[in-house]
Amino acid sequence: MSFFSKILGGSDKAERVDYYEEGVALAGEGKFDEALTSFRLALKESPGDPIVLQQIAIAYTRTGREQEAVKTYRHVLARNPNSPGAHYGLAFLLLRGGEQAEAVEHLKAFLEQSPPGPEARDHIGHARATLREIQERREQGAGQAQEAAPQA
Repeated sequence: MSFFSKILGGSDKAERVDYYEEGVALAGEGKFDEALTSFRLALKESPGDPIVLQQIAIAYTRTGREQEAVKTYRHVLARNPNSPGAHYGLAFLLLRGGEQAEAVEHLKAFLEQSPPGPEARDHIGHARATLREIQERREQGAGQAQEAAPQA
């Protein structure tokens, strides 16, 4: 039974709603605003839960509320500095915002603490490729700056 069914007077015999799972399902359907509602209810049941907070940050990102997502990821990291998912999500939001130096630190933190298993493989590869790309751009920029410098 969903949150809305409860409001509309669902059965008293219904099982307790797992708002987190409901939010995951809604997000999987692309219903991110509805997922946010479920995740917020899950957070009320489990205040400060870093997994729920990260799902909220993802939903904020998918709905274009990147500043709220950044704030949420920072909140997770303030309480759980070794949260690889928060480092990963925050890094890419920072890159979008032009904050490359801080993003690099979060990518490195993610890679140092990356979770094991096949489901993390794509994220690890993406983080490594992004760091390589940033490093290559830095090296190209440094080389161009040396070429442009006047010779003494």
